[in-house]
Amino acid sequence: MRAAREAAQPRHSVVWQSLEQVCTFVLLPCSPEAAMGHIHGSCMGSPAGAVLSKSATLVKQDGNPLPRYKEQDVGPLGVGSINSEGLPNPGIDYLLQSTTVGAAGAKPYIVSLSGLSLDDNLEMFGRASAVEGVAAIELNVACPNIPGKPVMAYDFEQLTVALKAVTTHPSFGRKPLGVKLAPYFDMPHFRQAADILNLFPISYVVCINTIGNALIVDTEAEQPLIAPKGGFGGLGGGYVKHTALANVRQMRGLLKDEIDVVGVGGVFTGADAFDHILCGASAVQVATCHAVEGPDCFNRIAKELEELMARKGYNSIDEFRGKLRDFDSKQATKRSSPKKKIALVNQDVDLDAANPMHPDTVPVVLIGIIVLLLGMLVRANHMFD
Repeated sequence: MRAAREAAQPRHSVVWQSLEQVCTFVLLPCSPEAAMGHIHGSCMGSPAGAVLSKSATLVKQDGNPLPRYKEQDVGPLGVGSINSEGLPNPGIDYLLQSTTVGAAGAKPYIVSLSGLSLDDNLEMFGRASAVEGVAAIELNVACPNIPGKPVMAYDFEQLTVALKAVTTHPSFGRKPLGVKLAPYFDMPHFRQAADILNLFPISYVVCINTIGNALIVDTEAEQPLIAPKGGFGGLGGGYVKHTALANVRQMRGLLKDEIDVVGVGGVFTGADAFDHILCGASAVQVATCHAVEGPDCFNRIAKELEELMARKGYNSIDEFRGKLRDFDSKQATKRSSPKKKIALVNQDVDLDAANPMHPDTVPVVLIGIIVLLLGMLVRANHMFD
């Protein structure tokens, strides 16, 4: 068990040059007055491996109109979220000042950049590279919530230009560089993105940002759940876990070995973290769960991961990282289908029982068809009598 716990903790000296252990992350809130207490309350004494700032712009940005973030229960997947934040943040200088950086304590402090232009990103990159307490810089090319601004991760020409500009910046090399990606869905897009990323000396990629431009409707109010952009926003949390796993798996297989993959999306339990690592993640980020549960989530997730590893006989993360097996029907977990119910005219309807193709109902349906055919034959005979 001690080995499992050690395996679940990051070795800070190598965590960004080559992520060797699983990490969880705290997102620094955009409110300057709340940031210090938030970091201390969330990080200190928890198994969180690092502090990741909210994505910064060159100057302070208030973000989109409220309400711009909502959560919904998604059953066994935990809590799903939708947001159209619009990059609210206090500006890069605040996130780089000594009191902010120092609040992370001994944990690595990573600064996320999402400038409104390439020039803004290059300016912020230079400033962040010069700050001693910054452990790494993460370039967010995946924000879907700025009206009028395209998602750079989907514009491969623009992505190439940006990465070339950053990696040839005079300050490049002082800090490890990570790139936060949008979710990809088409196999050629996975390959195109990976081919571009492999051209540059980056340290890690993050899979994934939110699934952009979703719409959740408040049925009773007959309106969107959030206010900005006509209600369109990015899905996160439990809504995106399986898409995140697919992106982690694809990128781990397509990227050079020296580029680590960080998984984010739907990490609510130790099993969720295990799934990300099994698909190839070197670390995981926790966002929606932390927003819902607070700092206690880090202890719980780490403990659950340890217990799962012990039950499976793993003593270290490396024993199962990236080792997702091919499907084998003999090894597949036998699970009974959960009964799904909907409310219909104040009455519970069992969808499985109501489904005529459900195995339990097929004999009944066949008997009904046979009786119907016999009835038709009897009527036909009477017509010719």
